Amino acid sequence: MKAYDLVELAGRNLRESVLRNSLTTLGIAVGVASLVAMLSLGIGLQQLAGRHLQKSGLFDTVIVSSRRDFRFNREDEKDKTPAAQSRPLDEPARQEIERLPNVLEAFPDIRFITEVQYESQPHLTMVAGLPFSAKDNDAFEGMQGGFFSSDSAPEAVIQKSFAEELLGKAEKPGVEVDITQLAKPLLGKELTMRYAERTSGPAEKPSAAAPIASGNARSPQAEDTAAGAYSVVSHQQKLKIVGISDLDPDSMRGSARARVFIPLKLAENLHVMQPSDLRDSVRAFSNVPTYLTVSVRVKKASQVRPVQDAIKKLGFNTFSILDATRGLQKFFAVLDIFLGIFGSLALAVASLGIVNTLVMAILERRREIGIMKAIGGSDDDVKKLFFAEAGAMGALGGLVGVLLGWGIGRVINFGTNIYLQRQDLPPEQIWSVPWWLVFFAVAFALGVSLISGLYPAARAARLDPVQALRYE
Repeated sequence: MKAYDLVELAGRNLRESVLRNSLTTLGIAVGVASLVAMLSLGIGLQQLAGRHLQKSGLFDTVIVSSRRDFRFNREDEKDKTPAAQSRPLDEPARQEIERLPNVLEAFPDIRFITEVQYESQPHLTMVAGLPFSAKDNDAFEGMQGGFFSSDSAPEAVIQKSFAEELLGKAEKPGVEVDITQLAKPLLGKELTMRYAERTSGPAEKPSAAAPIASGNARSPQAEDTAAGAYSVVSHQQKLKIVGISDLDPDSMRGSARARVFIPLKLAENLHVMQPSDLRDSVRAFSNVPTYLTVSVRVKKASQVRPVQDAIKKLGFNTFSILDATRGLQKFFAVLDIFLGIFGSLALAVASLGIVNTLVMAILERRREIGIMKAIGGSDDDVKKLFFAEAGAMGALGGLVGVLLGWGIGRVINFGTNIYLQRQDLPPEQIWSVPWWLVFFAVAFALGVSLISGLYPAARAARLDPVQALRYE
C-alpha cells in the first residue's frame, strides 16, 4: 500500500468517529500538557536560580586563601607542605593570580569591625571594601541613591538594616519598613568611621638600666624584635552616604557579612589593620600587604575549574560556588525526574484510551478489514493502517498538548507575579519551554501512541478474512 493511500485511508477512518477519536486525542493532549507544564516549571526554577547566582557574580568567582589559614581543610590537598612554610597570600601573589589566563580581576577581601558615628551616636558594625565592578551586582538593583562616584571616593553604601539602626527604627516582627522612608533622611549625610592603621615603627630603645649585650652591638634577638616592631594608629575617615541597599549584597558571608560598604581602593589606601596582620605578626614586619582571602573573577563559569587548578599549583587553597552547587544540581535533576514521572502518568492513562479506541475500531470495521485482506491486502498493510491512525492521534495530541502546557505555564507565571507584586517583590520568570522540550513532548506522545497501537494492530492483522466477511 502506498504511503499516500495509507494516509488518506487513515484520515477517513478517523473522521468517521470524530467524537470518540477527538476525546482520545484530547486525552493525549492533556497528558502532554501536564508533562510540559511540570517540566517547564522545573526548568524555569533551575534557570531562575542560575540567573540570580550568575548575576550575583558567584558562579564566576573563586575564593583564594592561604594555606596558613587553618580554617580551611588541608586534608584533601596534595601538597603537604607545612603551614608555616606555605606561601603567604600577599600583594605579589594577588598580582600573579590576576595575570593567569581567563582571569578578569583579583581583588582582596578587606573587611573589619569598627565604630561608625552618625550624629555623634556610635554604632558598631562590619565595614567591607567593594570593587567598582560590584555595581552590576543584582543586590544593588533596587537600591535608593546610587553607587560610588569613583573607586576611591570617600563614600559609603549602607545596608537597609543598618539604616534602620542609624534612625533608631528597631525591627519589628512582621513589619517591613519602606526603604524610601529610610533614604530620604540619610542620603547625603555624613558618617565618621574610626579605624586602626598598622604602620612600621622602631623598637623601644633600651634603657640605661639595661645595657646592650656585647658592648654597643645588638643581639640577634633584638634585631628580630626591631624588624618585627609595628605601631597601631587610630584614625578617622569622613564618609558620605550615597546609597542604601534593600537587599544584602554580602549575604553569603553569614556572620561576617558587612552592613557598610566603601570603595575598595579607599579601603586599601587607608591601610586598615586586618586579621592577617595579627596572624603574620610573628614574622618580620613588611610593607607588603597580606590578605586573608582574595576573590578572583573568571571570564566564564565554564573556566572556573581550570583557574582553580592553576591557583592551586601556585600554592593556595581555592573555593568556588560550583563546589557547593553540586548538591543543588543533583536536587534539580531529581526534581525534573519526579516532575517528568508525574506528568507522564496522565499520558499513560491516555494511552489506554488509544488502545480502547482502536480495539473498538477493529470491531466496527471487521468487514472492512476482511474485504481489504480478501482483495490482496497483507497483514503488514493492516498493521500500518492502525499504526498510522495511532500515530496521527499521538502527533496531533502532542502538538495540542504542547500549546496547552505552554498556556498553563503562562497562567502559573502570571499568577505568581501577581503574588510577588503584592509582596513588594520584583516579577520573575519561573517557567521555561525550550525547543528541545517541545520536540521531546511531541516525540514522546508519538512513541506512546505507537506502542499503544501494537496490540490493536496485531489483533487486526490476525483476523481471518472469511470470518470477517461473515461478520454483521
